[in-house]
Amino acid sequence: MLIASFPAGAFQTNCYLVAEAAGTACVIVDPGVGAAEPVRRIIAEQRLRPAGIVLTHGHVDHIAAVEELCAEFDLAVWIHPADRHLLSDPGAGLGPQMAGQLASLAGRATFAEPARVHDLTGEVVELGGFRIGLAHAPGHTAGSTLLRFPYADPANPAISEVICTGDVLFQQSIGRTDLAGGDPAAMTRTLREVVLALPDSAAVLPGHGRQTSIGAERAHNPYLRPEALGLPMPANHDAKKDER
Repeated sequence: MLIASFPAGAFQTNCYLVAEAAGTACVIVDPGVGAAEPVRRIIAEQRLRPAGIVLTHGHVDHIAAVEELCAEFDLAVWIHPADRHLLSDPGAGLGPQMAGQLASLAGRATFAEPARVHDLTGEVVELGGFRIGLAHAPGHTAGSTLLRFPYADPANPAISEVICTGDVLFQQSIGRTDLAGGDPAAMTRTLREVVLALPDSAAVLPGHGRQTSIGAERAHNPYLRPEALGLPMPANHDAKKDER
């Protein structure tokens, strides 16, 4: 499996290109501000054939290059219907002050939907030779969705799948819920019912920051601790250890 990634723009948003290998079809995930040129370079260097763009959510720092890349490579984009309006009106997900700032950073005054937009719903989307599992994960935005790519590599048997988590889950942190469309209660439910249900062996490719794993976040992320999510403490919990 080939996964090429880079942080783009002032907000260092991670964009990912996922393919079986060099010279095959690829899926582009979250091409945001400043992502178009690095995407082109990786496609050329790895001889990839773009199959489509899939978005974890609709914030402008994750979608700014979508329209440009869709037009250039004749691609469709997949996004959850609850966030679809952000493709043409990204300010609706940020608030007036921040929307103006990000639009300026993107070098664009207006946004528009690409010619082909598909709803990112159901359990699976088949694209680029992958069966990408979908897990609706609202909280950061109403349409936030985890993208689960199957992974099988004898050289890395400890990894069972690769998950693009967008701005739902970061290394030892989570996405903010105070922007327009954010919902703290929904985020708590997502963390409790969606994220904690994932296997420890899943590698996490977040929207910002370093790669991690579900196992590492279950052990070290303060937002996934039982008390943070209103869950009972495990029977073997050592309260004194928390004090140390």
